[in-house]
Amino acid sequence: MIIDPVVLWRQSMPLLPASMDTDRAMAEIFAIGLQESRLIHRRQLNDGPARGFWQFERGGGTHGVLTHKGTAQMAANICRQRGVAPNAMDVWAAFETDDVLACCFARLLLYTAPWPLPGPDQHQEGWRQYEWCWRPGKPHRETWDEFYTQAWQLVS
Repeated sequence: MIIDPVVLWRQSMPLLPASMDTDRAMAEIFAIGLQESRLIHRRQLNDGPARGFWQFERGGGTHGVLTHKGTAQMAANICRQRGVAPNAMDVWAAFETDDVLACCFARLLLYTAPWPLPGPDQHQEGWRQYEWCWRPGKPHRETWDEFYTQAWQLVS
């Protein structure tokens, strides 16, 4: 990791409703960041289309958060505060340099899941929510449990 994810979380959460700042949300977001980029890569390897630590694609998660009825207004407010036009192209491009924006969008995407966030021993439920929200093209289930445990250790 090249960032302190807890510091990034603390910088990001004031831009969202206080109810979104929970240990369960933080752990799931950290696990997803570790799974997607190891919290190292802001641009997908091999010139892939994903950007930011949470590896958002322009037409996927980025567009989804900007247009979902439960997140669109919050996303637009965050964009305004971060000085980014609330459209998929500009937000997606900004993920490469604006970790706070990327973290907020990751939290908003997770917010669209219809289930309660999982606890520390619920690796499989965490995986289910990750798959449902991120829809990874090449999922690697074999790495998830370790990252999920590591994420909860960061939260503790």
